[in-house]
Amino acid sequence: MPIAAVAVIAAAVGTGPVIAAVRGTPALPDRTAGQLLAEAAGAARSGQFPPMSGTVLQTSSLGLPSMPAQSADPTSPLSLLTGAHEFKVWYGGAGRQRVAFLGRMSETNLIKNGDRVWLYESGGNKATRLKVADSLLAGEERGRKHPLGGRAVPTDLTPQALSAQLLDAIDEHTAVGVSNDVKVADRAAYQLTFAPKSPDSLVKEIRVAFDGETYVPLRFQVYAKDSIEPAFETGFTSVTFTPPAPENFTFTPPAGAKVTQETIGDKDVEKAEDRALRRLGHGGEDKAGKEGKESKDGGKAGPSAPDTGEITVHGSAWTSVIEAPLRTSDLTEKPRDGAGSEVAGFGEAVLSAAKPVSGAWGNGRLIQTKLITVLLTDDGRVLAGAVGPQALYEAAGRK
Repeated sequence: MPIAAVAVIAAAVGTGPVIAAVRGTPALPDRTAGQLLAEAAGAARSGQFPPMSGTVLQTSSLGLPSMPAQSADPTSPLSLLTGAHEFKVWYGGAGRQRVAFLGRMSETNLIKNGDRVWLYESGGNKATRLKVADSLLAGEERGRKHPLGGRAVPTDLTPQALSAQLLDAIDEHTAVGVSNDVKVADRAAYQLTFAPKSPDSLVKEIRVAFDGETYVPLRFQVYAKDSIEPAFETGFTSVTFTPPAPENFTFTPPAGAKVTQETIGDKDVEKAEDRALRRLGHGGEDKAGKEGKESKDGGKAGPSAPDTGEITVHGSAWTSVIEAPLRTSDLTEKPRDGAGSEVAGFGEAVLSAAKPVSGAWGNGRLIQTKLITVLLTDDGRVLAGAVGPQALYEAAGRK
């Protein structure tokens, strides 16, 4: 989090009274919101946490359709948007990390031990030795690019990862509160509350609980307006701040496993980015398909959408609306190589729940959830934001 942002927020809330326990003697020392923000931001910036292990439960109740039954990858971003998911984490320092994603009938493990990184998927008995190119591990490239080319590794949804993103984004449009009478995973914790000052946001507040001793984020919750239960939550159900046993970071492929090796570099990440941009109509054909890909009539296949599209942001902060080129057919299109078929299945489920709408801006379909509203226009655009339909209609009219 930028130091300037910490200073602005600390100045706004740090002059207020220190927190007091709601009842009885406080379990933790008093902290102003400004003090706690500075502590939490410092821990997030360093990225260094004490050795620990625990179990994390992530739940989503956004009002989205469930994933199609044929979806085979429980770690895909789409599957994490619905239902509940449990994973275990072990952290022994920068060189020793492990995450185990627990599926219904399988388990996916990502294990790092020094320069050895393994991804093991028990469902198919597949073990992949991963090597990340040095260019992805240096400086800003490490923060900008995902080393697994877009796979939703459970570490993306830990309270630590989500809290770091939130702390980097808060500004003067956010009201900050704090309490010291919270318990998470049977540990005393401070809780910071971030709420939009604008009444037009669908988000009621975001709550982040930090361990009272280590300032490690233990729980991250997002509440929608008029809701008493979180629409999204990820948090530790159990946690221990002791060094995990060394055997937790050792891995040998089991007998009969299909073992492969992959080196993930800039081209792999660029390929994933190109495919994502192509689905949004940016830049037409992805680089992977430029060579030799033909249309049904024997000619070169053209772009899925005009290459003049741009991502536009209307408004700011909690009530911003993002606009991008997207055709409804892109949501249900199944790639020729079979990859991403679950996206098409999920897209079909979402579109079936969409409501036809029209106005001065044109015609389209509206998808409403507890936290996000999405407008798909018939002229090939998608607009989305944590706002009501009227804000999207107004943005859609600004062509």
